[in-house]
Amino acid sequence: MTGLNIEAIRAEVRALDYVRGTLTDAAMWREDDEDSRANLAIEGMALSAEDDALFDMLRDERVPPPLATQILLKLLDHPDADPALAITPAGASC
Repeated sequence: MTGLNIEAIRAEVRALDYVRGTLTDAAMWREDDEDSRANLAIEGMALSAEDDALFDMLRDERVPPPLATQILLKLLDHPDADPALAITPAGASC
């Protein structure tokens, strides 16, 4: 993805009504993310610094993985994205 405004996305995430993970959950999710990122790098598909920042922000906000997936789909304006999710697609003009 390119041109992400991480702080604008953070504001939209904070406005969502969801149950944040516990600190223990967030630590486990962060560890799982690190493993996934390492595997991507091994496969030659390392994330960009911008993508890393997005996923780090989602972990900082303790967004559960299923919701993080939905947020990513919405940012990508994917057809499987939940149209009711209050996240602005990355390519949309504000």
